[in-house]
Amino acid sequence: MLQIETSRGNIYYSEELIKNIVAISAMECSGVVGMANRNVKEGIGEILKNNNINNGVKISFADKKININVFVIVKYGIKVSVIANDVIQKIKYSIENYAGIVVDSITVNIQGIRVES
Repeated sequence: MLQIETSRGNIYYSEELIKNIVAISAMECSGVVGMANRNVKEGIGEILKNNNINNGVKISFADKKININVFVIVKYGIKVSVIANDVIQKIKYSIENYAGIVVDSITVNIQGIRVES
């Protein structure tokens, strides 16, 4: 649970809420086809179903700032660096504007590439 102090009182954010914002923001980016499980031990990432997309996000809090690791599967044919930068910008905007939490770092982990026929 993350606590933010304001002049009017305290705001408490659950980890689940923050992960939802991050996952939905990442999924809205062009070139992202799905979230991948962050605990994949093998080299092949599997796309998570909509009710499990939070498993593709890892967050940690330090000094009222958030560090985010997001695990995605991308579409073949789009430059990976462009997709990663879009994901970073979208997540940063969403967290800072919707929740008012300062983002310290965002790491995008590409777990796989989906080739669509």
